[in-house]
Amino acid sequence: MTAAVQTVDPITFAVVRAGFDHITRLMSTNLQRTSYSPILYDMVDFSNALFDPASRLIGQTTNVPVHLASMHFSVQAALDAFPEGLAEGDVVLLNDPYRGGTHIPDVTFTMPVVVDGETVGFAASRGHWQDLGGAAPGGMVADATHIVQEGLRIPPVKLYERGVLDPKVHAILKANTRVPHFIDGDLRAHLSALRTAERELHALTARYGVATVRACMDEALAYTERRTRRAILEIPDGVYAAEDWIDTDGVSPDSVPIRCTLTVRDDEITVDLRDSSPLVAGPINYPAAGSHSAVYFALKFFLDPDAPPNAGMYRPIEVLLPESGVVNARWPAPVFNGNLSTSERIADTVWQALGQAIPDRMVGMTYGDCNSYSVSAVDPATGVPYIADDLPPGGWGGTPFGDGMDATYSRHGNCMDLTVEMTELIYPVRFERRELITDSGGPGAHRGGLGMRQTFAPTDHEAVCGIETSRSKMGAPGVQGGASGRPGRSLRNFGRSNEEVLGGWTPDGEWRICSFSNRPLPRGDTFTNEAPGGGGWGDPAARDPGRVLEDVLDGFVSPEGALRDYGVAIATRDGVPEVDEAATGRARGARKGSER
Repeated sequence: MTAAVQTVDPITFAVVRAGFDHITRLMSTNLQRTSYSPILYDMVDFSNALFDPASRLIGQTTNVPVHLASMHFSVQAALDAFPEGLAEGDVVLLNDPYRGGTHIPDVTFTMPVVVDGETVGFAASRGHWQDLGGAAPGGMVADATHIVQEGLRIPPVKLYERGVLDPKVHAILKANTRVPHFIDGDLRAHLSALRTAERELHALTARYGVATVRACMDEALAYTERRTRRAILEIPDGVYAAEDWIDTDGVSPDSVPIRCTLTVRDDEITVDLRDSSPLVAGPINYPAAGSHSAVYFALKFFLDPDAPPNAGMYRPIEVLLPESGVVNARWPAPVFNGNLSTSERIADTVWQALGQAIPDRMVGMTYGDCNSYSVSAVDPATGVPYIADDLPPGGWGGTPFGDGMDATYSRHGNCMDLTVEMTELIYPVRFERRELITDSGGPGAHRGGLGMRQTFAPTDHEAVCGIETSRSKMGAPGVQGGASGRPGRSLRNFGRSNEEVLGGWTPDGEWRICSFSNRPLPRGDTFTNEAPGGGGWGDPAARDPGRVLEDVLDGFVSPEGALRDYGVAIATRDGVPEVDEAATGRARGARKGSER
């Protein structure tokens, strides 16, 4: 076990360590307030972090976990690309998925913070940019078979050298996007975030000295490591295995397996993903940096969620990947949806394996994807191209303590869905509905959270639409006897006579590939996304009938669903719904008899 030597007093350490996270919060506030694209300023799809001179994460804010737990790979790739070192004012740009990135729209900026000629750390800012080319808007090419189809891949390159912008790199960025009017503003917003970190870290070192700040960096890592190891000691030693499936790679209708073997030994955990699927044709392959991040954020929930978030957590955790595979993408494998579907499925298998060791703490699985969709066209009023995209949330799983959260964004991010008002203000689209889906939460003693249905359409013009989603074939699994949540779907003209299921299960029992891109959306047609619900926790028959009645009154469960899923009969007396005690007793008795 690693033990750090205490080099600063506890009060100074606590103040300086909190300063690391405070700096990143200021970075994020600055970025959100100064960025130009809605996916940054409204949907908050970005992350900011501080790293020590050895590229170890030492401070972060509560942005996107899938970014934060993988950014050290990007920072290290930036340093490796310039072995002579980075000078004050240098900013390295990178989005290469095979060199520390996740997928092409996630662009990372790394800048050294230099004090009196000494590099005391690195500031990094990563954001999902609206579009960097590719064969579909936003680079979301659902049936891509080569990375070049997904957009502009950028190896580590100096965007700024000693504070001076490289006009050639800047020109390349603007020439490879459908929305060049966002580039300058977003680029400067990231630079402003980096400058904020530089200013604040200078202030911290001026107050406490470089040596003390460096010592606090080391102790922060050791402190989190100690807390993480203590948490692992509370998990029974053993080998636990789980398997889950991604609906499709976007090219074939076949499901793709993710397999996890989790070994707990004393105060260390090994997560072995090597039995997962080989590389597939479509874009659910995932780079090594992303697979590591999925393991880290999945374990963070159940180890020590309150421990300072830094690289000290990674030390007692070993991640084993195949030399090449769906969890370790190699060129030229496409990767866009890996950051969305595969990351969540890795986390699901980690949770399901861990649930065998700590079943009393485990929760039902989440809806398991961000359901990223886009609609794109040229604004008929302005002639400016637009890409309206969103991240519609779904249901989280039931817990040992209560029902799952309804319509909440997935584990790998703290992003927001774009509000109806904001969407209609900045894009030529209109919404017809945004509502929770009745009966979508997995039945259980504690019900899974509900998914969300939303319907929108371009305003009197043609467009193309696309979506990346999962859990449309099999719903999010429940635990401890809980049932799966309702699978998701995508539809055209929901509720109309010409309604069509574009992805997911049709009324006739046919499953259609749930991810697609560049699908025409003719004038007057609508597009609907139905996000999946979360898995249930515990036997549905153990749910109190009064709580089932409350769900029916709230519209969360239908009367038919109450009887079918919970064995609770709802009758109406004098116009008021109530539990039919006699019918409920018969229904639950018959259910127990059939289970025997």
